[in-house]
Amino acid sequence: MPDDASPAALGFDPTRLAAIRPALQGFVDRGELAGVVTLASRGGRVVHADAVGWRDIETKAPMRPDTLFRIASMSKPITSVAALMLMEEGRIALEDPITRWIPEMAELQVLRDATGPLDDATPARRAITVEDLLTHRSGVAYAPFSVGPLKQAYEAALGDPGMNRKTADEWLAALGSLPLAYQPGERFHYGHSSDVLGFLIGRVEGKSFRQVLQDRIFTPLGMADTDFWMPPAKRDRLASLYAYEESGDRLRKVKLELYDEPPDYTPGGGGLISSAGDYHRFARMLLNEGELDGVRLLRPETVRLMRTNRLTEAQRQVPFAGMDLWTKSGFGLGVSIAEDLTDNPYSCGAPGSMTWPGVFGTWWQADPANDLILIYLIQHQVPVSANSGSTIATGRGAAGRRALPVYQQGVYGALQSNPAPVDPGSAG
Repeated sequence: MPDDASPAALGFDPTRLAAIRPALQGFVDRGELAGVVTLASRGGRVVHADAVGWRDIETKAPMRPDTLFRIASMSKPITSVAALMLMEEGRIALEDPITRWIPEMAELQVLRDATGPLDDATPARRAITVEDLLTHRSGVAYAPFSVGPLKQAYEAALGDPGMNRKTADEWLAALGSLPLAYQPGERFHYGHSSDVLGFLIGRVEGKSFRQVLQDRIFTPLGMADTDFWMPPAKRDRLASLYAYEESGDRLRKVKLELYDEPPDYTPGGGGLISSAGDYHRFARMLLNEGELDGVRLLRPETVRLMRTNRLTEAQRQVPFAGMDLWTKSGFGLGVSIAEDLTDNPYSCGAPGSMTWPGVFGTWWQADPANDLILIYLIQHQVPVSANSGSTIATGRGAAGRRALPVYQQGVYGALQSNPAPVDPGSAG
């Protein structure tokens, strides 16, 4: 990481930056949040980094800059970058049918009504493509974001989306036995698309998806703490997961099982563990249009394609998890892109900013207009459903997550040399 410069030299008011810590500490002191690790950089230089509260309340283990977090869906942009690397090499194409590598998903059925009976289905009008997976328009669902019989079918056939003892082949065979919620290409429907994409990448490369990421992204970028598996020597650095009882007065720990050895099931949509420093390197690579410290993963034009909206106007009218997101942000190849910042639950700062958060409260953003990266990591569980998006994004109804906009506003409120917002079209 480059040597830090003073906040003032990088265009920030140091007094306002200093006010962020006590504001976040208040959430810890009130018992609304166990702890949080934050990092903000401009031009690759860290302007603010902090660790507040506890990574484990019961043992009084403090949050530290190197604390490890389950980053959940923040895994998806990493999986997307791996796919785009193969695309640049001509080994896959956006229009390729995925059945070329995943025959388990041939001859798929599609529900006539996504909430209706499983036997009321019709054949898919076309095969799922690589682009469908990258844009969540495959018709593949998630159990928590589904309603009706499909939800129960996913739970029974696939098991836990994060911790799973199935092999990749077994999991793909189980997924291929289920109907799609919607026709391929029809709409953005959040689901296991990135998981399928990761396993597809592994089959293209002829090795495990975990090994692909280690060889092609994590080792070249120096992301030594990012993996699907955490060895015992690192486990004391992992932040505990908590849930806040809205009717109670304190947090309760949520116990999650850890793998004893590297798993075969490595879901590219939500399985990674990482740290603020590691994810900062990944975000810097994207902000630098594919290059970091002399290591180039993607061409600039590919990164610009990644952050260009792919949703049609009709698709942008469909709510995401119960909220009106796509009229404010576009969705490209694995990331959302801010356009309208007014009451935007996922983005802040300037149009053109890219992000995709994680269900345990982890969030990041790369803002090209201000050359600014923000990272915010907590471990806070909230109930997930087809209409819970605004709670997941901002913490409305979940006290522990209300700290995120406080952090966002604190950083941008301290930014003095703030360039004029770029046009959303040119940002893509």
